[in-house]
Amino acid sequence: MLNDSLLENPAALAEADTGGLLRSAATAGAQLRSAAQAAEEAGIPPRALAGHRPRALVLLRRPGASVYAVPLVCALLGPQCPIPVVAVDAAPSWIGPLDVLVAHTADATDRELADSVGRAVRRGCEVVLSAPMEGPIAAAGAGAARILEPRVPVPPGLDFPRALAAVLVAVAALDLLTPDLDVLATELDRESERDHPSHESFVNPAKALALRLADRTPLLWGTDPAGVALARYAAATLAAHAAVIAHAADAAEAARAPALQRALATTGQDDVFHDPFDDPIEASTGATTLPAPPRVVLLATEDDDPSAAVLRRAGREWPSADTLHPVEEIPLGTPYASLRRAALLATRFDLAALYLGLAGAVLGPDHPDDRHAGPGTPRQLSGPA
Repeated sequence: MLNDSLLENPAALAEADTGGLLRSAATAGAQLRSAAQAAEEAGIPPRALAGHRPRALVLLRRPGASVYAVPLVCALLGPQCPIPVVAVDAAPSWIGPLDVLVAHTADATDRELADSVGRAVRRGCEVVLSAPMEGPIAAAGAGAARILEPRVPVPPGLDFPRALAAVLVAVAALDLLTPDLDVLATELDRESERDHPSHESFVNPAKALALRLADRTPLLWGTDPAGVALARYAAATLAAHAAVIAHAADAAEAARAPALQRALATTGQDDVFHDPFDDPIEASTGATTLPAPPRVVLLATEDDDPSAAVLRRAGREWPSADTLHPVEEIPLGTPYASLRRAALLATRFDLAALYLGLAGAVLGPDHPDDRHAGPGTPRQLSGPA
């Protein structure tokens, strides 16, 4: 059960957040700035390779944040990209001196990535690598790869901004997308400030989102390509930090799932008078026999009206759905609006997931005797093993 009173008590939140996770999530802007500075020092400023058209831009998806950052940048590049963009888990066998490879990892011991980097370097490929400076990966790229060293330490699962920045640095060097990372970092700083633990839920977008998703099954559906990539990241961060299982999909894909649509029609999610205490209770355990009711959340990043986009892509609408389309923060017509809105919402979902995890005792101390346990200290579990 969610302890929503914890969300309105900054001191209790700080006491529960023994690992400083909220503070780490608020470094999104700093992660972008540090990656941009590292890129300058590595000799890859924006448009450094303008006019150079590689045979292929190879973006590696490794376990962690790059699994979600790579699809987002691919969605932003779109079909109009003048060069082939290949998103793969390992360097392909054909990689060579005419290609550019980009990879991000927070795991310095990723042997498969080390093999990929070594193969690309041996074959003369241009390599942009965001990774720790120690371990087999850095050794594989030493002297040849352009390495972006992480400078803002964050716990596992909160390095999405750094992964996104690494890919953006590479595409900016090729003059494919040239967003101002400092401007984007400033916008993420503003979002982190809006989501600060001291702000009450009615003025705190992340807390408000956490409360909307509490005790629900989130159905996160993108209304545009970047929104779909964002939905998959949002589902991942909710699972990682709040143990919330969410469905992430393209709104058009979700509309073609007949069983899911029938379930939505019969769960009473549109009934404002629905009382969860009226749900059937299993006598022997006291547990509800129904899953958490769904909450449809539409994620929109483009300037198009989300309702019109859903109707065009899915052929139908969900009038009761929540819509996240931060046009107040990133106004219509803003350059690189899709990127900026997606990055902003990624930060919001990170913080919302952490608020849910802390208020639901998934993160932090969940027992009075555990108040001073560190983030890696095992907890005593009650009940049978």
